[in-house]
Amino acid sequence: MPSSTHPKVVFGKTGLLLVNLGTPETPDKKGLRPYLKQFLSDRRVIETSPLIWQPILRGIILNTRPKKSAEAYAKIWRQESNESPLRYYTRTQAAKLQAQLGDGVKVDWAMRYGAPSIETRLINMKKAGCERIAIIALYPQYSASTSASVYDHVFRALLDLRWQPAIRTAAPWHDHPAYIDALAQSVTDHLRSLDYQPECIIASFHGLPQRYFEKGDPYHCHCAKTARLLREKLGMDEHTLRLTFQSRFGPTKWLEPYTDKTVIEMAEQGVKKIAVVTPGFISDCVETLEEIGIALQEDFEKAGGTHFSTVPCLNDSDISLQLLHTIAKRELAGWL
Repeated sequence: MPSSTHPKVVFGKTGLLLVNLGTPETPDKKGLRPYLKQFLSDRRVIETSPLIWQPILRGIILNTRPKKSAEAYAKIWRQESNESPLRYYTRTQAAKLQAQLGDGVKVDWAMRYGAPSIETRLINMKKAGCERIAIIALYPQYSASTSASVYDHVFRALLDLRWQPAIRTAAPWHDHPAYIDALAQSVTDHLRSLDYQPECIIASFHGLPQRYFEKGDPYHCHCAKTARLLREKLGMDEHTLRLTFQSRFGPTKWLEPYTDKTVIEMAEQGVKKIAVVTPGFISDCVETLEEIGIALQEDFEKAGGTHFSTVPCLNDSDISLQLLHTIAKRELAGWL
């Protein structure tokens, strides 16, 4: 075929896509309903048969939960940029990582639920000439309901591409020295800023139904190892840094101990001063800022606690970017 009629093709570049959970477009019922519908329809998240689950989701949950969730998002919404903290920090992480890695890599970001979608970003990166794309799900601890869901969606998106790029999916980094160092530094820096000494630090991870663990999901083990390594790095023990799980949903049993019940019991037993770190969340979001930073603090103080503080997530700090740069270089090895 003559070169003058050959379609223009851009190729030869390497891409890096950071993917986080997702966010509504607006902090109201109108924004929350489609977001929750997409999130709670994911078979990796809710493993109950759709024949049973979808009538419950559409008939009950989507008519009640959006209002409650919207109230939580409204409390933590970034008014200056009109977006959720999770969207803001993921966006700035990608921009700063792009500056660190330079023109040799095209760095972009996406959300598993909501916008920008994984499909849109992958198509754009392919059009920009990316023949090789590394995907980093921003979950240090692997779970089928988070990491696997991201990578499932990546490969589904490739079904519509005639010329598919080579894809790498990031291995878990729950025990990576750079991650543990970053967590320890963030905790140390925060404790130095307080005008009190916490009697205990709570390491609160997002919860997971107990039956997922029983089916072989490694998430609980990854969280436990992160907590153990963080204790060792900080010179603490199981009494001064306690592992708990938050954000349980529905009537079934989830991973224990539960964060809210643990904190309330501690206050009732006379513990007055605590701090909470959320190691599984790379960026602050509604689960860290509202569920922990507002609701949990209220529960602790109502039960008799007097001093409560949350350690900020790594967000777009220098130590966060050092960590992400380290993980990115690991996943891009041999491509650069």
